[in-house]
Amino acid sequence: MPTPAPRPFSVTDQKGAGPAPGVFIEARAVTRHFDEGRVQALAGVTFAIHEGEFVAVVGPSGSGKSTLLQLLGALDAPTGGEIFFRGRSIRAIRDLSQFRARTIGFIFQSFHLLPTLTALENVQVPMFELPWPSPERRRRAAALLQAVGLGGRLDHLPAKLSGGERQRVAIARSLANEPQLLLADEPTGNLDSANAGHIMGLLCDVHRQRGMSLIIVTHNPAIASCAGRTLQMLDGRIVADTPNPGGAP
Repeated sequence: MPTPAPRPFSVTDQKGAGPAPGVFIEARAVTRHFDEGRVQALAGVTFAIHEGEFVAVVGPSGSGKSTLLQLLGALDAPTGGEIFFRGRSIRAIRDLSQFRARTIGFIFQSFHLLPTLTALENVQVPMFELPWPSPERRRRAAALLQAVGLGGRLDHLPAKLSGGERQRVAIARSLANEPQLLLADEPTGNLDSANAGHIMGLLCDVHRQRGMSLIIVTHNPAIASCAGRTLQMLDGRIVADTPNPGGAP
């Protein structure tokens, strides 16, 4: 019998107050400095994202977009301010690796696939933090690759896949832990326009079908227009927060 999926990690598992009503993830006056304070990547960023929202973060290189995504994904910690997940400060979460494993999926511009692992094996990597046996991991990974159109590429190494196929593997991997939040950093940056369109269509389908919150960092206005809301960054600050009536909610 397949092992039941673990219940989603909730910050209410920690001691303290429960989630803030309606707000999924929130940044309050967040700063991030590097090089012993000489470089300011974020300068007092404040915003809130609701459950199931699709948000694009745009701005020129060096504006702080990727730094912000790293903080939202609990891959880095703010120098100042706080980030809250369902009303609880991420600083208060005792086991961040378990939090990420059960809550967040990541997609990167450079794919970050392990070159010596097949597509099927790459997709299973995030599952190693979860209490699923090997046959269940393989079954889930195969189903995800089938869902992104790579059912015939399970045993291919990344070097044998095209750029678009590699990003599809990366998307399947990002969904392997059944995340509540999907973070994508320039997911189409290394792809031609045709493949970029396919990948964005796939991400929109994932957002719609699974109802997860999706945050995409992008330089591409066409991609940003697919989101229901756009955060414009400049010099480490959010300078505009704009709804996109034609985008996904």
